[in-house]
Amino acid sequence: MPVEYLEIGEPFFGLRHVTGEAAFQLEGRAIVLNLGTESVFVEGQKLAPLQSTILESCTISEIEKIIVIDRFDAEDDDAELMTRIRDKWPSAFEVRGEERLRGVEHYMSPKTWVDRIGFTIYHSASVPLNVGLHKEHPFCPVPGFREVHTQIVGFGKMQQCREKNLSTLYLEEVMAPGHTHRPMFDADGNYPWHQFETITPSVFMAVEMLPEGAQVPV
Repeated sequence: MPVEYLEIGEPFFGLRHVTGEAAFQLEGRAIVLNLGTESVFVEGQKLAPLQSTILESCTISEIEKIIVIDRFDAEDDDAELMTRIRDKWPSAFEVRGEERLRGVEHYMSPKTWVDRIGFTIYHSASVPLNVGLHKEHPFCPVPGFREVHTQIVGFGKMQQCREKNLSTLYLEEVMAPGHTHRPMFDADGNYPWHQFETITPSVFMAVEMLPEGAQVPV
C-alpha cells in the first residue's frame, strides 16, 4: 500500500505512511520524516535517513519510506489545542506504568505498528517536564533497538548525560517543529542516559524501530 493513513493523531494531526513511490506530490504544508535507508529528494536537495523537515507544495522523489504529518500548524492557539489533547489522551503513566512517569504531565496517543516500526504521539504539558533520564527500553530485550523523536508543536530539547544525573549533561539538542534529533544509539542499540525536556509545552512523535528477532508488543 503506497499511502497508508495512521489514525493515532486524530482529530488533531493527520499522519500518512508513504512507501515505494518514485514521486509523491505534497499539497500544502507538512512535516516529513525520512524512514528509509537512502535519502529522498526535494527540489534537488537530499533529506537523509532519519532526518525531517517542513515541506510545502512540492514533489518528494525516490521514496522508500516516509511519514507525513499534516495539520501540525493548523491551529491558531497552541494552548487551546493542548487542552483538547489532554482531554482526549491518557497520561503516559496510566498507559505505561513506569515509575519515572508518575505525576508527570505527559500524555500519549494510541500506539500503532507498521511492520516493525511503532508510532506514538506525546504531549508534554509542563515546563520543566522532568520525565526522567533513562537508557533502557525493557519491552525490547533484543539488541539493536532504535528510536528517534520528531517535534510537532512547541519547542523542546533532547538531553544526553554521562550518568543518571543532569549534572553530567554533555549534549543538548534543541527541537523545533519539523526537527528530528540526531540518532543517539550505537550499532548495538546502546543508549546514553537521555531525556526529552520541554522549553514550551510540546507535542512530539516517537518512532520505535525494532531489530530482527524482537516481538512487536501487543
